[in-house]
Amino acid sequence: MPAVAQVMLMLCLVAVLGLTLGEARIGGVGLGIGGVLFAGIAGGHAAKLAGITLDAAMLDFVREFGLILFVYSIGIQVGPGFFSALKRSGLALNLMAAALVLISVLVAVAIHMIGGLPLPVVLGLFSGAVTNTPSLGAAQQVLKEVGATPEMLALPSLGYAMAYPFGIAGILITMLTVRALFRLDPAAAASAFEERRRSEVAALETMNVTLRDTGLTGRTIGSLTELGVCGVIVSRMMRDGKLRVPHDGTALRPGDILHLVGPKPGLTRMRAILGPESDQPLTTKGTDLSWARVVVTNSDVLGKSIAALNIQDSYDVRISRVVRAGVELVPDAAFRLQFGDIVNVIGRPDDIRRAAAAFGNSERRLQQVHLVPMFLGIVVGILLGSVPLMVPGLPAALKLGLAGGPLIAAIVLSRVGHVGPLVWFMPPVANTALRELGIVLFLAVVGFRSGDRFFDILIHGDGLTWMACGALITIIPLMTVALFAHLVRRLNYLSLCGLLAGAMTDPPALAFAGAMTPSEAPALAYATVYPLVMCLRILAPQVMVLLLT
Repeated sequence: MPAVAQVMLMLCLVAVLGLTLGEARIGGVGLGIGGVLFAGIAGGHAAKLAGITLDAAMLDFVREFGLILFVYSIGIQVGPGFFSALKRSGLALNLMAAALVLISVLVAVAIHMIGGLPLPVVLGLFSGAVTNTPSLGAAQQVLKEVGATPEMLALPSLGYAMAYPFGIAGILITMLTVRALFRLDPAAAASAFEERRRSEVAALETMNVTLRDTGLTGRTIGSLTELGVCGVIVSRMMRDGKLRVPHDGTALRPGDILHLVGPKPGLTRMRAILGPESDQPLTTKGTDLSWARVVVTNSDVLGKSIAALNIQDSYDVRISRVVRAGVELVPDAAFRLQFGDIVNVIGRPDDIRRAAAAFGNSERRLQQVHLVPMFLGIVVGILLGSVPLMVPGLPAALKLGLAGGPLIAAIVLSRVGHVGPLVWFMPPVANTALRELGIVLFLAVVGFRSGDRFFDILIHGDGLTWMACGALITIIPLMTVALFAHLVRRLNYLSLCGLLAGAMTDPPALAFAGAMTPSEAPALAYATVYPLVMCLRILAPQVMVLLLT
């Protein structure tokens, strides 16, 4: 059988068995996507017994390609909300993640100094227990720099293979333990997260006010700078009993009834400026005006401000609000549109149709996967991950690698939204499919590559001791930070899961957390702490070697 066929057969069989295993429930709890790892270990052991070997270079390619797909799709998903999440809770999350890294280093050092395990083994256990392959590479590199023998250079990989399975299982155990111990409901946590996120953006309300006979008479709507300060927009108006579309150039008259949209404090302030609240309904029913929701899919309007588009004067319509990532926003003149924005448009039906055509409003484009920007983004991520970062005092340069580079590139590009005709937007269904495909490929190969040595070390060597030490490096930091985050910081459970997965740089744990309930909370927390943690995980083994040799 050709080498390619052998690898594909292994991947498919491991995926089928692993996903089936992951769907099994005991007491309502299952392994989820982690089942693929354990199926891969069993497959690797069975292949060794049968004398079957697979092409190593091909397996390496599949593993890294799967990892790139997974982390890139995560970055595209969380990018639009990443920077706002970083401002809100980034410092606290990163401090807790850094504390987790520090505790794992202290536990590893204690095992070496008290337990007497060789440092190369401890470095491998540290990398496997925190599921960080770049850390393993950094450990092997620094050992080579200090003159380690070939036999010593082989020890980190064996320690890594022993600790890695429980490294993943330990995160899942911690998540499930916290969930069971405090009787937490992931669905309720998702609802609480969304409610909190929405509350941080002032909810939009409406108010009708009657313009007093004041010094505002004759001033245009566009000249009322108070509207922008208060975050309020005039979405429609009634004059002489007739509903009409307001423009920035519309001059105000006493008795005009204005329909205002904005946050409640802003509406209250504008009421004091404009005039008393009116009971007159300004509904479009029974009039020649109507409203519609239009999706922005036309590349020509992306990144342009409302003022630059001149939608109001060109199509005689008014944009009352914009929904972006589930949050309602007031579109002032400087507001810039992004792909996928949902725009509320008010005007006459024919004018709305013309405006909708200008915005795109194409369901097909909204569901289309933009492949050129996707592959270009992966290229940028690979190049970014390959850039050496020199740190004074260390023998080797640091790199973000194939896990960190594509993630950061995707976060930045999806936040930018577009560059010319290139749009970094991915339909949710496509994003989920790529993410799950990537993590299945990655876990299948990692498990298969570990399976041939796992049982030998476990049965005939010091495997049980190594595994126990790796479990300590995994579980002590996780439980310490998890309990602190829940009991002291009162962190949302799903954000806590994302924090743990990110602090361990563990994509399978993130996939497990994301499978609990459809929420961005785990992925946002993961992406918030991942860049810092990746650097610390790569630094840690190098620092340990420098201090302990």
